[in-house]
Amino acid sequence: MNSGDYVSVKLAKKDIKGVLLESYDKSVVLLKLESGYNIGIPKENIFDIKVIRKGKKIEDDFKIPESKGKKKIGLIVTGGTIASKLDPRTGGVNALTEVGEFAKFYPKLFEKCEVDVVSPFMELSENMGSSHWKKLANEVKKMLDDKSIEGIIITHGSDTLHYTSAVLSFMLDVNKPVALTFSQRSIDRGSSDAELNLICSAEFALSNAAEVVIVGHATSDDEYCHALRGTKVRKMHTSRRDTFDAINDKPIARVWPDKIKFLGNYKAKGQEVTLDDKFNDKIALVKFYPGQDSKIIDYYMKRKYKGVIIEMTGLGHVSENWISKLKKCIKSGVFVCGTAQTIYGALNPKVYSTGRKLEKIGVIYLKDMLSETAFVKLGWVLGHKNWDVKKKMLENISGEFNNFLD
Repeated sequence: MNSGDYVSVKLAKKDIKGVLLESYDKSVVLLKLESGYNIGIPKENIFDIKVIRKGKKIEDDFKIPESKGKKKIGLIVTGGTIASKLDPRTGGVNALTEVGEFAKFYPKLFEKCEVDVVSPFMELSENMGSSHWKKLANEVKKMLDDKSIEGIIITHGSDTLHYTSAVLSFMLDVNKPVALTFSQRSIDRGSSDAELNLICSAEFALSNAAEVVIVGHATSDDEYCHALRGTKVRKMHTSRRDTFDAINDKPIARVWPDKIKFLGNYKAKGQEVTLDDKFNDKIALVKFYPGQDSKIIDYYMKRKYKGVIIEMTGLGHVSENWISKLKKCIKSGVFVCGTAQTIYGALNPKVYSTGRKLEKIGVIYLKDMLSETAFVKLGWVLGHKNWDVKKKMLENISGEFNNFLD
């Protein structure tokens, strides 16, 4: 019995199953449970331990599958569960950043195509910001300029993946497919979603679509994936494998490991890629709630913020006592935009008096644009000093508006 083995521990009233980890306390058996959590069990409470299956052993002399004659894709590794492996000694995870490491854990990817792997940084997605987005956009541009590369996969943590997919959609006018992907459960877990997501991402990366998308499980089963437009997608569940969904839109494509079916219009591959990575960090995303003190707006004015996205109730409302504060804010030079708390549907300021008043003082209503998309778009637009901010925020640059929404 060794670290990494999947075992069943018999206790007085129940059995506990998990991956055996190396324990520094010899009186405790340490397991990683299917939930992902670790548990320590005193040996004195254990009646028996049985090995259900031996841990996977990957030989040091593993050879990457022959790629001669296969199409090439670029793989940009930035982190996330999909780019990690369990360390049975510690119960933690280690990053996969080398070609050989990826080939060991995802051999089907390397059987499908030749892969160039780069890792500009490894970061938890909640720690990412504009500096990471700029670095990533430049790495994507570099790979897209390589004529031997058909398309790109980006591995990324799922928590803020939709922010990154949206900002890349604005910073880059791509000429080839760019698929961002993730996993909710690491590759060493039996219920992992990692391999299907990655293989389907490769299928999309080899397609004729010049789009930035998120590729991931379409259902909780290992059937197929959806390719979701980078500006119209959102994480909708903390842990489900089909956590990402198209909002006020439909998937661009349904993707299997060996085929792809496009479900609507998409931009086809072009000749050149353009990069515009300007970004202004003096922006905020504020969720309005009943009874909220409008003085929160003073905070952003005093700190010289340039733009604020307000998630509004219903068709686009905030409390009446906010109107004078927002008017002052807008007059001071801050751009104030509205998005919908409901996520689905579009704002319409003309239905009720509050909306009409807010529109009159200069609030920019962003229709059905997602709050996270609006946030990064505002930062990108404000990065350009000579742009007409309102005009650009209302321009459908990368599919962020659905003009055919019911």
